[in-house]
Amino acid sequence: MTVRVVFADDNYLVREGVAGLLAETAEVDLVETVADPDALLRAVVLHRPDAVLTDIRMPPTFTTEGIDAAKRIRADYPETGVVVLSQYVEEDYAFDLLSDGVEGLGYLLKERVTEVDELVRALHDVARGGSALDPKVVEGLLARKGTDTGSALGGLTERELEVLRELATGRSNAATAKALYMSERAVEKHVGSVFQKLGLVNESDVNRRVMAVLAYLESTGGAPGR
Repeated sequence: MTVRVVFADDNYLVREGVAGLLAETAEVDLVETVADPDALLRAVVLHRPDAVLTDIRMPPTFTTEGIDAAKRIRADYPETGVVVLSQYVEEDYAFDLLSDGVEGLGYLLKERVTEVDELVRALHDVARGGSALDPKVVEGLLARKGTDTGSALGGLTERELEVLRELATGRSNAATAKALYMSERAVEKHVGSVFQKLGLVNESDVNRRVMAVLAYLESTGGAPGR
């Protein structure tokens, strides 16, 4: 399956570099590249892409334009998934992006664009209504709140935390088992325990992995610094 993508970044060299990388795979059809949020929204209206790849910081303020655009796109065009790119691990931005729902959304570090297979996987995941969260962002989220005594994570065992980190990045049970040198049956057991302890038993299969990370943030009153 080929996923049709619009890419937004104000840096010309980045746009050209990413376009060149995506051109190497038959799994992505890059239909347009743009340099600012207004052009991005126009391109989405014109092309109705399967997925959007966008930088977070763009003109005019270079703050959260990409996140704002992502939320608007998901609200107006729910069939289009969005992956936002950040230069650094910014947990507050990740929470802002995902706190209203994780379906069809992803948050990756810019360094990930050179790992074409991972980038393509993320684009396909959000295009299907799934989610994709960079492992380093997950680590940052967990580190910021993991020591909070009121955190829902307090009831998880060390092994369950390890499984949670893998699941939150979008890994399947099989991939998690391979990464942690466990049997898939053991992973399934830990997954069930994690979801039960975090109150996610009734969540849909599409979003409960990333929701497992967000649930403990919400249980402590929101993102750090709010």
